[in-house]
Amino acid sequence: MTVAWPERLPLPTIEGYAVRPGEAILRTEMEAGPARQRRRFTQVPSRLAVRWVMRRDQFALFEAWYRWSAKEGGAWFTIDLLGGLGLVPQEARFTRQFEARIVAGVLWEVVSELEIRERPVLSEDALAIALDGDLVALFRDIDTLHLLIHVQLPGSYAW
Repeated sequence: MTVAWPERLPLPTIEGYAVRPGEAILRTEMEAGPARQRRRFTQVPSRLAVRWVMRRDQFALFEAWYRWSAKEGGAWFTIDLLGGLGLVPQEARFTRQFEARIVAGVLWEVVSELEIRERPVLSEDALAIALDGDLVALFRDIDTLHLLIHVQLPGSYAW
């Protein structure tokens, strides 16, 4: 059974959000000449600095979910996270205990770090297309097609 981020909880805020890719390259300094570098891994986890702002009831839910479902942060779970491809479901887990503090006397600010298995990026074929075309227009067209297929067409066929 896959653990999922609760729908009742907010997604991470933009403020404080940062992506730090893992090291995939091994660099060896030479006594003479340029250093040598080689790729060590094809899949490298990345770390994300995250921050949530929650109401009291949401923070209570988060604490219980963190303890029981996320196994004190050690279990992998799915959550929508922001990247170059937009807001995409990703597998993540906590790399350290969260920190929480009260903001304005009524909200909880929760900060932590997540590890994601693999950052979603364009495939090699998609990269070739993007380098030859207008990427902004391509993403706009994809969003328009998604809206048409998943929002407008199903609604027009409702009985």
